[in-house]
Amino acid sequence: MNRTDRLYAMVEELRACAPRRLSARELAARFEVSVRTVERDIAALQQAGVPIYADVGRGGGYTLDKSRTLPPLNFTPAEAVAVAIALSRAGGSPYSRAARTALRKIFSAMSASDGASARELADRIRFLIPAEADAPASVPAVLEEAVAARRVVRLLYVDGSGTATERDVEPVAFTAGYRMWYFLGWCRLRGEGRVFRIDRIRRAVLLDETAPERTFEDLDCDYPDDLVAHSLKLV
Repeated sequence: MNRTDRLYAMVEELRACAPRRLSARELAARFEVSVRTVERDIAALQQAGVPIYADVGRGGGYTLDKSRTLPPLNFTPAEAVAVAIALSRAGGSPYSRAARTALRKIFSAMSASDGASARELADRIRFLIPAEADAPASVPAVLEEAVAARRVVRLLYVDGSGTATERDVEPVAFTAGYRMWYFLGWCRLRGEGRVFRIDRIRRAVLLDETAPERTFEDLDCDYPDDLVAHSLKLV
């Protein structure tokens, strides 16, 4: 059994036994590998976002949180590649780190043969970008948490003229233009809704204060007449 097949089978073994724990020694015997190999495999799965938990000591072992895992998926290789293409465009966007772990979970839940076919198909796809293209700005994780938990965030922001200001912002939403992501919120310094370019945010600190409830429409931000804002659709 190659490593890819073993990792997939190990997840299925833990899922089938959950909530009972399996020791590294039991898994090593099951897959005919060393305990050290099991430990390396478990570490790789955890880094890929698989919710495997470990207890040490007598009676300890590894277990999988069934409520947070996917059963074997019926994704075709083409569907998996389509998802990968969409997620590859998430660089510099909110939740780009979550996009990477989501993709790893999808591939770890696919059968070994379908996963191999998807990787072969993905190898035939190339993106053309300028040789000197700047890397997309990374959205600070604190901004993601600010929007999700509705917590006031303190920003150090540099405007188009290069002037830096510190301001407390009540988070509301993220929005995207053609090549840029923006953070939207109620700016207490200006006393109005403001749009902040992600790549101009130099520092973000989450405060302990819960922000008042505000909607996207409450901000009353100005947009060019030829643009219309619409929400993300999950289905």
